[in-house]
Amino acid sequence: MSESATLNALVDAQLAAGATRPAFIDGERTISYAQFDTLAEQAARWLEGQGIVAGDRVAVWLVNRIEWLVLLFGAARIGAAVVAVNTRYRRAEIEHILGKSRAKLLVLQLNFRKIDFAAELEGIADEAISSLEKIAVIDSDATMPAALLGKTAVACDFATPESGSGSTAVIPADRMTRSGELRDAPLILFTTSGTTQAPKLVVHTQHTVTGHSECAARAYGFDADDAVMLAALPFCGVFGLNGALAAFAGGAPIVLINTFDGPQAARLVQEHRVTHTFGSDEMYRRLCEAAEGEQPFPSARVFGVAAFQPGFSSFAEHAQKRGVPLTGLYGSSEVQALFSLQKLNAAFEARIEGGGYPAAATARIRIRDLENGQLLPPGQSGEIEISAPGNFVHYLDNPEATAEALTPDGFFRTRDVGLLREDGSFVYQTRKGDAIRLAGFLVNPVEIEDEIKAVDGVDDAQVVAVEVDGQPRPVAFVIANPAHAPEAETVRGALKARVAAFKVPARVWFVDAFPVTQSSNGVKIQRARLREMAIQRVQDEAATARLG
Repeated sequence: MSESATLNALVDAQLAAGATRPAFIDGERTISYAQFDTLAEQAARWLEGQGIVAGDRVAVWLVNRIEWLVLLFGAARIGAAVVAVNTRYRRAEIEHILGKSRAKLLVLQLNFRKIDFAAELEGIADEAISSLEKIAVIDSDATMPAALLGKTAVACDFATPESGSGSTAVIPADRMTRSGELRDAPLILFTTSGTTQAPKLVVHTQHTVTGHSECAARAYGFDADDAVMLAALPFCGVFGLNGALAAFAGGAPIVLINTFDGPQAARLVQEHRVTHTFGSDEMYRRLCEAAEGEQPFPSARVFGVAAFQPGFSSFAEHAQKRGVPLTGLYGSSEVQALFSLQKLNAAFEARIEGGGYPAAATARIRIRDLENGQLLPPGQSGEIEISAPGNFVHYLDNPEATAEALTPDGFFRTRDVGLLREDGSFVYQTRKGDAIRLAGFLVNPVEIEDEIKAVDGVDDAQVVAVEVDGQPRPVAFVIANPAHAPEAETVRGALKARVAAFKVPARVWFVDAFPVTQSSNGVKIQRARLREMAIQRVQDEAATARLG
């Protein structure tokens, strides 16, 4: 890993290379590295003015916008950490994250499109926000309330980019001396699903994130003179944030888009000659559908993809014919996104597989047999284990889960299944266990099941994911209380108010019992059988609709 230890080091390197070069393109605005440095410094001073000190946590609940990154870099300068909050999250999820992280400050915007952020806060338990002191509002105006959740509401009013320096930036003399102090300071907390009821919080330090960003910048070609990145994914997740930070480390301008829109993204790729972007196969389908012509994106170079939907291979082949070079990669909250990438010149079938070659030269990958626990040679499938300098430090306040996730010699147990190739690269094949992918996010079905069980009249619930209307969607099998069984729409309506839209079951089916298997360890629910049942029911619905 590189010698750089903090986000300040990334900024200093870009200032030295050319302070007036464009760092971000945000609509009609172009923000230079000097201007961004000034903004980050202003944000640091503003955070201090709100009482934030080293070791504190600031929850950021914003769509993709320059303020998201400014707050991250500003918090880093004073040794505070950002808690990344998904804008799709709703009350139950926000309550858990605020309570678990013990965030001292929450930064949000009041509205975005159909999202009323303030309304989503209503009803959050007092004990979940006992550490929260203030709520800061971006784009505040005369309608901003004086308080939210009983906490003082303040305007998040650090200056606009135009007030920053447009030519040169003076690097404070104490940055290098403070670098050693901040190296191992927590920088970012991501949420991740696990085997427990609620998401865990994954802790990364300034050093793990900064070093990984520099490794990814070189491995992915962000240091090329003509590299340009479209930040199409949310900064609240590793896939979106790691891509942006790698581009920043490599000196590639970053084109911002607050939320993905196919036609807008296609226009931006063409207008700014974007070479790099990352996303799901669904995102690329929408991008390609919005673009006309046989070769709509001639600048495309690294279009990294995480494939979640059936039929990806045939779509990737279609995209290839249109000059869109989809390339498989691998990452997670624990090892960070862009951990590895397939070779761009590899044969098509090998290039679109998940996995690839690690960005960090010192990273080590091994495969362990799922049955006997022995390490496997290349070509044999088992659980992927990873040791890399960018690995997470721990799960916040969860030593048991941290110990369970690591081997005695420090490798991370990914719970993913794959195999090694002879040349040292690897292939991701599938997810171990029951976790499901929804809207590009890994979700523990237990999270949804517990919310369903909280609905009056529900005795038990099981959730699986199947394709509904061309998208992976959760569906629920529910055992109701015979005395007062709820309607399916009552269950769905209750979840709409409590969880992200992509977690709301597309179908709710009532059953008398779940299929089970008797084993020496007790009774186990046959989730595979439930998924088969769900697929059949969806197919039957489609057949009935065609006949009707």
